[in-house]
Amino acid sequence: MSVSIVKTFDHRNGVSKALELIENEIVASIGNRKKFLIKPNFVSTRTSLAATPVEAVEATIAFISSRYSPSEILIAESPAIGSFRDGLKNFGYYKLRDLFKNVEFIDLDEYEHQRFVLVDESNREFEVYVSKLLLDKSYVVVSPCRAKTHDTVIVTLSIKNIVMGAIKRGWKHEMHKGYYSINYNIAKLATHLMPDIGIVDGVEAMEGNGPISGTSKKWGVVFASTNPVNLDAVVAYAMGFNPMDIGYLYFLWKWGYGEIDISKIRVVGESIESIKTVFKPHSTYRSQLSWKNTAMKLGQLSP
Repeated sequence: MSVSIVKTFDHRNGVSKALELIENEIVASIGNRKKFLIKPNFVSTRTSLAATPVEAVEATIAFISSRYSPSEILIAESPAIGSFRDGLKNFGYYKLRDLFKNVEFIDLDEYEHQRFVLVDESNREFEVYVSKLLLDKSYVVVSPCRAKTHDTVIVTLSIKNIVMGAIKRGWKHEMHKGYYSINYNIAKLATHLMPDIGIVDGVEAMEGNGPISGTSKKWGVVFASTNPVNLDAVVAYAMGFNPMDIGYLYFLWKWGYGEIDISKIRVVGESIESIKTVFKPHSTYRSQLSWKNTAMKLGQLSP
């Protein structure tokens, strides 16, 4: 599937154009479904640079509403820090209910969850509880997020936004059992939770010690795709990282969920090289790469 790239310093315009460039693929991805679930990133409800810009979600809803006659539009999240309602207030999301019909705000922690048993790098089992709403395939799931660096998995983009947000509060910390474990288990959960449409807003991104304490990077680019693996690989490469170094993308690629070899991904709009930059990585970047050593010992990575 294609990845669209738009140069802009306007969140709304960028998201709209990025979606328009892949509209035929979006139509195919949606099929006959009329219910939409948009899952922004509120990892911290107090830090606006850590959150999905409301303008990006507004443009997403405008695109959906003008074309697909949605029967409902859910905006749903389970923040890691702070309450969902604080995020809606602090980031200006309440206005979306006034701008569009059928918009409803959903705190994922207040709805049903499904138990998943995962395994860490020492073959010890642990459990997490995942939102049944995000597992419900009757919804078109959209993952709009900000491009950010990360403290354990190098970058946090459209896939990680869905996976970590799907896990019930009080269980998210279970994913943090080492660099290999978090990458592998994000990938495992992503096989059940892959969004239908991914959007990465890099108009103002975060570099350095993300996903909360990093600094602003005025990049001026927006990406979108109906294949989040392709999307996140292109964005990671454009941020100056090697997609092969990002464990969860590597595993999903090996399992056949998408492509991370940039030369094999179709890009529409701007070229990758025209927007490629260098993000300052997290201070633990070198340590984060150690997932590869574990994967190699387990026979999951070629030397």
